[in-house]
Amino acid sequence: MSDTRPPRADAVRNRKKIIAAAREQITLHGPDVGMDEIAATAGVAVGTLYRHFPNKTDLVAAIVAEYVARVAEDAEAACERVNSGARALEEITGFLARVIESTASNHAAKAAARALGADLGDTSAEDRSGAALARIIQAGQADGDIHPDVTVSDLYLLFSSIPTDRSPAARGRWLTLVLPGLTTRPRAIDS
Repeated sequence: MSDTRPPRADAVRNRKKIIAAAREQITLHGPDVGMDEIAATAGVAVGTLYRHFPNKTDLVAAIVAEYVARVAEDAEAACERVNSGARALEEITGFLARVIESTASNHAAKAAARALGADLGDTSAEDRSGAALARIIQAGQADGDIHPDVTVSDLYLLFSSIPTDRSPAARGRWLTLVLPGLTTRPRAIDS
């Protein structure tokens, strides 16, 4: 008989602390940072870290999965606001701004996941995000604010070109420059 009890509260807290510490340490020191350093930063014993994540590949896969899940939750929340009357253009602009910053803070972990060959096979969060973004784009197109040929794939193409290694100001400028490609509105002049 399998154990179907939910994880204990301390185990959930430890997992969250480990993931946060790993994201921080990988960002600061790269994918070669040791599991001992990650455990120390998280304030847990190395054995605790290994109980949650048997190897670094599993750990970086968990970081990326958490990032993708947060993006999906954000897209779904933006879609709900559009369904409640918010302008799709404002929601897609805000969503893109948040994704830019989230991607920048998770860039090192995503690179580590690729380098370690982490299995990122579960696409359910990505599917949820894509469905929500499709509804937002359709609403923006119906409002006449988003170009009729813009697709979710276009947004993913933009995500792949985010200047994650640049300053927040440069990332903001990037968004200012790419938005006219999505919207029917003229670009606002920075003051």
